[in-house]
Amino acid sequence: MSERNGFLFCADPLRLSRPDPQFSGEVAGARAAGGRIALLDHDALLAGDAAGAVSRVARDTGPYWYRGWMIPSARYAELEAALGDRGCTLLTGAAAYRRAHELPGWYEEFEGLTPRSVWRAMAPGTPPPTADELTGLAAPLGPGPGIVKDFVKSRKHEWHEACYVPELADGERLASVVGRFVELQGAYLSGGVVLRSFEPFVAGGEARVWWVDGEAVLVTAHPDTPGSAPAPEPAFLREAVGRLGLRWVTTDVALREDGVWRVVEVGDGQVSGLPAGAEAGALFAALAALAHRADLRPAPGISSRSRRRRPVR
Repeated sequence: MSERNGFLFCADPLRLSRPDPQFSGEVAGARAAGGRIALLDHDALLAGDAAGAVSRVARDTGPYWYRGWMIPSARYAELEAALGDRGCTLLTGAAAYRRAHELPGWYEEFEGLTPRSVWRAMAPGTPPPTADELTGLAAPLGPGPGIVKDFVKSRKHEWHEACYVPELADGERLASVVGRFVELQGAYLSGGVVLRSFEPFVAGGEARVWWVDGEAVLVTAHPDTPGSAPAPEPAFLREAVGRLGLRWVTTDVALREDGVWRVVEVGDGQVSGLPAGAEAGALFAALAALAHRADLRPAPGISSRSRRRRPVR
């Protein structure tokens, strides 16, 4: 049997020699698939100590999938470099991670399958755009309601306060929602501000499709609605996922009120959450056995030690 890929899991911040209990079931699944297990100090990585974060990873132990809490794209690049210094590699490189993790990276390939979107890059701590700037940004979306988010996450649990805009042409209301969103995100603002056209979806939750090398290997509920059981047919996404050209990604889909499945988000599979009770043996088996090569690219014919964490998607 050929050597299996490794899995780099987040360590328990209270005992760095063991995996974070949040991922204990997944660690068992990865081991059952024959994957090597290594541990990452997630807090140290976020604090800028990438070398310290990977100090428990044995040198020259081959390629790894990361599996754990979200990592800002710049910190992920530092993780890749620190592992490289130890003679190890990530199966998803930093450029590929950013492409899947942030909306501007994947939007073009899914345009037409996902709500129309516009965005403006901004760093954490930057004052939000003015009402006039925001209405100008939103103009290509046309009149109607919209959603505010950053390149990675929304604040849907503060729906009326920092997410939903009843009318994008209402500059005062749009600026109020964007300003509150930016305030609540604070230092965790990722990339900038995104405005999306609002589309009404059927109640009952989203589905998450897990893709490995362009093949849908698992369909689950979304972690926010683990009790729902939506059943989309993933084939309609195969061409777009192939164009994206990445090895392990997720697509969150929801059924629009007119009966059409739509893409809500695309994400890097390494930081996408599994819903409680999901059986992911086939997923980890596929990942453990995957041939070690560079990330796929579009090609002809391929249609503190506290418990605070940035959540997985």
